[in-house]
Amino acid sequence: MSGLPYGLGAMLKDGHKHLSGLQEAVIKNIEACRELSMIARTSLGPNGMSKMVINHLEKLFVTSDASTIINELEVQHPAAKLLVFAARAQEQEIGDGTNLVIALGGELLGKAESLLSDGLHTSEISDGYQKAAIKALEILEELVIAGTKDLDMRNKLQVQKRIRSAVSSKINGYEDILCPLVAQACVDVCPKNPVNFNVDNVRVVKIPGASLPDSMVVNGMVLRRDTEGTVKHVENAKIAAYAEGVDTASTDTKGTVLIKNAAELENYSKDEENKLEEYIKKIADTGCKVIMSGGAFGEMAMHFIEKYNMMAIRVPSKFELMRLCKSTNTTIKTLLGVPQPDEQGFASSLTVKEIGGTNCIVLKQDASKGNISTIVLRGSTEGFLDDVERAVNDAVNCYKALAKDSRAVAAAGAAEIELARRIAEYGNKQTGLEQYAIIKYAEAFELVPRTLAENSGLNATDVVSALYAAHAQGKTNMGVDIETGEPKDLAQEDIMDLYTAKWWAIKLATEAVTTVLKVDQIIMAKQAGGPKPRAGAGDDE
Repeated sequence: MSGLPYGLGAMLKDGHKHLSGLQEAVIKNIEACRELSMIARTSLGPNGMSKMVINHLEKLFVTSDASTIINELEVQHPAAKLLVFAARAQEQEIGDGTNLVIALGGELLGKAESLLSDGLHTSEISDGYQKAAIKALEILEELVIAGTKDLDMRNKLQVQKRIRSAVSSKINGYEDILCPLVAQACVDVCPKNPVNFNVDNVRVVKIPGASLPDSMVVNGMVLRRDTEGTVKHVENAKIAAYAEGVDTASTDTKGTVLIKNAAELENYSKDEENKLEEYIKKIADTGCKVIMSGGAFGEMAMHFIEKYNMMAIRVPSKFELMRLCKSTNTTIKTLLGVPQPDEQGFASSLTVKEIGGTNCIVLKQDASKGNISTIVLRGSTEGFLDDVERAVNDAVNCYKALAKDSRAVAAAGAAEIELARRIAEYGNKQTGLEQYAIIKYAEAFELVPRTLAENSGLNATDVVSALYAAHAQGKTNMGVDIETGEPKDLAQEDIMDLYTAKWWAIKLATEAVTTVLKVDQIIMAKQAGGPKPRAGAGDDE
């Protein structure tokens, strides 16, 4: 019995890891989250720095978009993962504000570390943080700018103004080009009830060449491919769609045909041809001018499609085929056959156009029939277009969030400074040890104006103190002017942040932080799998 292990070692398999106590568990967790936060916070705001990330597939990303950075980094540390999960929840809920969740979470944990070294217990800190968060959400509702609740979701000019902040924070300087495009694309596909707006109905196609002002919106779809035959343009066309290839029927089971002479061979081939022509002719007789297929078109099938002057479009991606069918109201048939009238779709115009040296199929629909719009982005490089696409996606998500709740708060750190000022006042009136946590929670909100100033090359301390002075005089909409460093009411220039984005960011960051603080032990079981691969010699490349 004396050789048996005891304690935790007796309970878990050999190879487990166990970290406990303040230094080993809590402080290590805080350090990991702060490192993640430092990566994200330097990308905050219009002048945020870009990160060069090479993922596990050796694909290169150069971006300042926090959600792309954290998704491609593949964070392993369990505590830092909690912050990543909070950021992903923000992305799914709003589609914007992921950077604020990570930066604020890291800052709150940094403040908690100083409180721990002062002797406070983690439960006192997390209780104080939760009280402060409830107060912060109450104050945030009072900071909503008057008149922002009533937004006409079909007024393109109003929409442009409200999505401006989402675009400028990702790709500064191009908002005057991109905002009208996004507003037009979103309004074109906005349903009767804007709350039901679907972000998938706004597509983005990137075609290198020319410059960003040459970008355009198409009410319909744009496919970066050519048609299969010689028919390149049709108007007011009925459409048939097939999931499989359009060719002579092939069965799953193998059969043997015994042919005795040349005449029988010729008749066999002719029967096959006649059968296929019969199918194509019947499709053409229904009035169909376009055949779409998820598979290949056989040579014989193409011959008959050309004979009956129809357009043939091959769409290898089943998702693109489904979107095409959605935009034309076509039902996909699994087998080659004559489509019923209710299975046929309709397109106002299908044309092959050359855009930047690339042949593209452009599907245009009347406003009454269109339910998908496409933004065609032009630019010099693929990397630049990827960045623009992320900004466009954020703006489309912003439109969706506006449809649910169009309230806005002052941007450029104005809301955060007011929260910091008023939560600190609230903390000073509290009794007990929790007041220290509430005051530190208030200080964490200084992060946003401070970071905006640092990223713009300004003196952060001067900027923050000037903002505090302006807010003490009751000017609650004063934020950082990143060009001068002086306090300025940017809401007058239509630079506002979504109320819901801020609300969710505060809520999710606080929940992630209190979860991390309540962890006092990390127990890692032995990793699964066989022996690790043999390490190479020292001079191996």
